[in-house]
Amino acid sequence: MDEVTSSLPEAPDSVREADAPRDSALAHFGNDQPLKLDAGVSLSPFQIAYRTYGALNAERSNAVLICHALTGDQHVVGTHPVTKKSGWWETLVGPGKPVDTDRYFVICSNVVGGCMGTSGPASINPATGKPWGLEFPVITIRDMVRAQAMLLDHLGIDTLFAVVGGSMGGMQVLQWAESYPERVFAALPIACATRHSAQNIAFHEVGRQAIMADPEWRGGRYHLEGTNPRRGLAVARMGAHITYLSDAALHRKFGRKFQDRENPTFSFDADFQVESYLRHQGISFVERFDANSYLYLTRAMDYFDLAADHNGVLANAFRGAPTRFCVISFTSDWLFPTSESRAIVHALNASSARVSFAEIVSDKGHDAFLLDEPEMFGIVRGFLDGASKARGLKSTKAV
Repeated sequence: MDEVTSSLPEAPDSVREADAPRDSALAHFGNDQPLKLDAGVSLSPFQIAYRTYGALNAERSNAVLICHALTGDQHVVGTHPVTKKSGWWETLVGPGKPVDTDRYFVICSNVVGGCMGTSGPASINPATGKPWGLEFPVITIRDMVRAQAMLLDHLGIDTLFAVVGGSMGGMQVLQWAESYPERVFAALPIACATRHSAQNIAFHEVGRQAIMADPEWRGGRYHLEGTNPRRGLAVARMGAHITYLSDAALHRKFGRKFQDRENPTFSFDADFQVESYLRHQGISFVERFDANSYLYLTRAMDYFDLAADHNGVLANAFRGAPTRFCVISFTSDWLFPTSESRAIVHALNASSARVSFAEIVSDKGHDAFLLDEPEMFGIVRGFLDGASKARGLKSTKAV
């Protein structure tokens, strides 16, 4: 990997974004407002970085919370301050889009444990004046949602019209419906599950070991020691990225085509286009993400298990929930296959919840929820339109 990562930056932007994020609002919570964590400790003081799009109506009834996936952040729409690329869900969110910012007040926050302005291992520990590193407490999906609920209280929003998210974001959607059913009118969990499979935990462990095996990781103290485990993080990203795609998608995009050559070099250079693509993914990822945050967020996904919190009976997680649900999966998603979504639907049916379900035919793999999928756009728009009528949403008017 030396040849691949030699061009990587020595000081990733994630270091600068951890405490003072650009193009984001900050909500500060003092010692009098601790975040109580599943690990049995409290986090205080702490901060949440977030962005909003659109306008809140006079009744404060049109708020939509977008929950980001593992490597996402609060920059759903617009130019990302680090990568300078478009927001990660501009296919779905924006003026006239299915999640219409001309109609809804969209909120997205960086999760606790992240590295784009919300308190996490790259943030400064106020007790020491130094980066938290591995002294930051281990967090869970439920902890992320608790923090989001505190953010809504801070914004003066009692209930959400909808919560929307895919992958780890979908896990947060399900946790919202379980933890705060009275605050969620509609829920859209996409390409997710109610627990991480053994296979998914295994993939995450490979990524974590790649990071921790990098001598620059320094036991998680790399910020203090002026190093950066960029090689390990790049390898972790490369391995994970494969799981986000499908064999058909990889074959269609790359096949066995060589990269800028007609014949093999008989070396370990990036002969194939798919190799070059994965190396590029690794290189670009370390510019915007923190290695310790990757450890924390993958662990949070691994710990997620809604049924375990209800004596193994998933239906009990949603018993009596007033929320209406729309569950979406993709045929080629082998990371979170349709069988996982069906389990969610069966549990919701058993709990007498309002639920609709769609399996979308796509060969794009898990990442399909982030890509141009017209059928998904139509389903999301239709579901939100129906929920809007049921709730009697009025036209958007800023308060």
